[in-house]
Amino acid sequence: MPCRFPLTHTCQAFYRHIRVVALTLLLLGWNGAWAVAQSAAQPTITGLLTPAQYLGYPLGSRFTPHARVLDYVQHVTQNAGGRMRLQPYGSTYEGRPLEVVQVGTPENLARLEDIRLNNLRQAGLETGAVEQQQPAIVWLSYNIHGNEAVSSEAVLEVLYDLANPGNEQARQWLQNVVVLLDPCVNPDGRERYVQWYNRVRSQQPNASLYAWEHHEPWPGGRYNHYFFDLNRDWAWQTQQESQQRVALYNQWLPQVHADFHEMSLDDPYYFSPAAKPFHEDITPWQRNFQNIIGDYNRKVFDQHNWLYFTRETYDLFYPSYGDTYPSFNGAIGMTYEQGGSGRAGIRVAKADGDTLTLRQRIDHHHAASLATIQATADRYTELVQEFQKYYTNARTKPKGEYKTFVLSSSGDPGQLRAFTAYLDRQQISYGYAGRQLRTRAFSYATGKTENVQLQPQDVVVSMYQPKSTLVKVLFEPRPALEDSLTYDITSWALPYAYGVNSYALWSRLDPQPLKDVPSKNVQQAGVVGSTTTAPYAYVSRWSNVQDLRFLSRLLQQRIKVRVAQRAFEAEGQKYQPGTLIITRTGNENLGARFDQLVRAQADSAGVRVQAVQSGFSTSGADLGSGYVRYVSRPNVAVVAGDGVSPTAFGEVWHFFEQQLGYPVTVLGADYLRTVPLQKFDVLILPDGDYSDIYSEKGLENLKTWVRGGGKLIALEGGAAFLANKKDFLLKTKAPDTTARNGNSYQLLRRYADAERQQIGERVQGSVYRVQLDNTHPLGFGYGATYFALVRDTLNYRFLGPGGWNVGVLKRDNYTAGFTGRGARRKLTDTFVLGTQEMGRGQIVYLADNPLFRGFWQGGKLLFGNALFFVGQ
Repeated sequence: MPCRFPLTHTCQAFYRHIRVVALTLLLLGWNGAWAVAQSAAQPTITGLLTPAQYLGYPLGSRFTPHARVLDYVQHVTQNAGGRMRLQPYGSTYEGRPLEVVQVGTPENLARLEDIRLNNLRQAGLETGAVEQQQPAIVWLSYNIHGNEAVSSEAVLEVLYDLANPGNEQARQWLQNVVVLLDPCVNPDGRERYVQWYNRVRSQQPNASLYAWEHHEPWPGGRYNHYFFDLNRDWAWQTQQESQQRVALYNQWLPQVHADFHEMSLDDPYYFSPAAKPFHEDITPWQRNFQNIIGDYNRKVFDQHNWLYFTRETYDLFYPSYGDTYPSFNGAIGMTYEQGGSGRAGIRVAKADGDTLTLRQRIDHHHAASLATIQATADRYTELVQEFQKYYTNARTKPKGEYKTFVLSSSGDPGQLRAFTAYLDRQQISYGYAGRQLRTRAFSYATGKTENVQLQPQDVVVSMYQPKSTLVKVLFEPRPALEDSLTYDITSWALPYAYGVNSYALWSRLDPQPLKDVPSKNVQQAGVVGSTTTAPYAYVSRWSNVQDLRFLSRLLQQRIKVRVAQRAFEAEGQKYQPGTLIITRTGNENLGARFDQLVRAQADSAGVRVQAVQSGFSTSGADLGSGYVRYVSRPNVAVVAGDGVSPTAFGEVWHFFEQQLGYPVTVLGADYLRTVPLQKFDVLILPDGDYSDIYSEKGLENLKTWVRGGGKLIALEGGAAFLANKKDFLLKTKAPDTTARNGNSYQLLRRYADAERQQIGERVQGSVYRVQLDNTHPLGFGYGATYFALVRDTLNYRFLGPGGWNVGVLKRDNYTAGFTGRGARRKLTDTFVLGTQEMGRGQIVYLADNPLFRGFWQGGKLLFGNALFFVGQ
């Protein structure tokens, strides 16, 4: 029946809505259409809605896509009665928004910038008078591991509780606290998981562990786009998400930070206090307040008879977690862990016969969130006072035996610039020595106390600054480990990671500003040397990732590049093997663009290039010598998929795309056997188990490709897979029979000591000094040694005839970190990296991964050497 009156906008919207509902009912039936109808109706509803009202389904009945999570976040902030603001702070590699919700009373939000700045004044990071009346700041981070997806569901209820005008308790809390909530730290990983789960789940969620919905495919949703674990990236900030988040975090420096996770599905719930080992720089106050917040959580969990545990597994030692990094920045940092993770789905059967539901997991994270806010609000005065005290002590009474750290300017300037750029991101202040000074200091290079001569251009990092605790943690040569049962790596000192010659001083040395430093030694990027006539060639030293990036860009511009195989001297400058030589001869096709392209790429990569007017070398090989080899532009492939470690693949992928800027083709393990390898010059096998990827025939085909001129780069598990196989020179050492032939009473061990005894065979991220043959192309750009972060017992013999042992561990090469007694025996006289000729091709064995987590800068040039120089 037609309408007798003209339709208003409301009437038109109503009829459109009815048509949508009717059509949906026909297509999906009543049950499937109800959520769609609810969603379509939402724009006509005003006022604050619960998550279920807004989304059209009860929380816990399905996983909410990230876009819908953000929709509800926006809805709440717009209907919170002035209690909330939305602050975008970046985006992911896949373009998804990153944002934080700021929560407070309308009065506090009106002066939020003053609160933020005053908080930084208390820390000494902003100037001006400090106001004593200051709310505490609590930051809650959800879903940093994408397939630990419950927390982004729980935060929707937390937001509703804080926005609900009828929640008097929340209103009282917000008088004393400003809350910052990040609803999803890792949207790319979460969406990978949620889309997969929503696609494969049964109409009625199946609790059986055998069901498809409980078997997440490779690579899983835990990681970000490049398969990095963002919860190991807080301190290093190698990933875009981490860089943007930590930049915002350092603009606030909250007093409390909690990070929400999931663990094995049969575990209950974990909250603070943390387990040992505690890093020695976690203060007694921080430990005590962990107990206080734990008490708030305990009361809630006891009231509901929920199972939980504390003081186990999750320690506070490694500095790059969401609990430790905030702790070393003055906060009470905590991890919350709910049983479940990617296997749990909507509902899952546990080993004890109970069924764990998503709704239960939401309830637990929701309760812990509110308990944390309440504890912060109830004790805000103490928190703010202790926070200010923490930073006052940092500036005036810094901890530790060393009071100054010095980065030598005598080494590679590019690596030094990368180091100081990192310090800038961390808000760590530094300056320069400003004068020559002779003093006693600990040398990172030798591990000994020595007489050292400081130069005016040396970078000085004083412990007398607001971030001194973070400085101590990041620079300490050997972190004090109170218990060897720790969760992660045990050594990470920045001078080792960057490969910069550095010293630790017991005395205070105040840094001088750059304006007081002689500028003659401050090297700038770009082309230097006489340019009045067209240079004969351009010469570029080889020592860091910037140089590697420069080569990558030259090759992609089709500029022909050569590499010096031996040291030489030209026009008064000495150059080491690995030096890049870009001659005009051979690049005639570029015409007048040649000089412009070289200069542009030097500026872009941040390297210093020398223009030379002659091909004659005053010593060593001339620029046209046979010892100056042409560098080809390789077509590179890397294997990914089942059997390959997602993070190890991601480290390679990220290195090519984000650091090197060089094209790489990703080959799936499931179709690798059908790929014509002759289309590629280089094949990379990241860490993994290749036993199901390469059949016996597949391995023969691989060897045939290498013999025909291919280059195989095998890292960690990739190298282990090749070890002991026919035609491969990598061999494991004979088993250690010492324990087996020893006292038989050693077999009478206690069950309770099993875990502690096992660590005797482990190395937990320890620093070792690798002896290098830097005359080999794999070692170009290095000295006689380099510091490696060793994480496995590399129990390999030296390569036999036909191979080159480029990097090895000899006796007493241990530097820092925990290594068990049994592991130390194996890490003696051990092969680490080298090459093998096979026909016309090469195999590069990298038993230790120089790209680990993307933060160990000192090893990246090795990978570049393997890629571009080996086999030339």
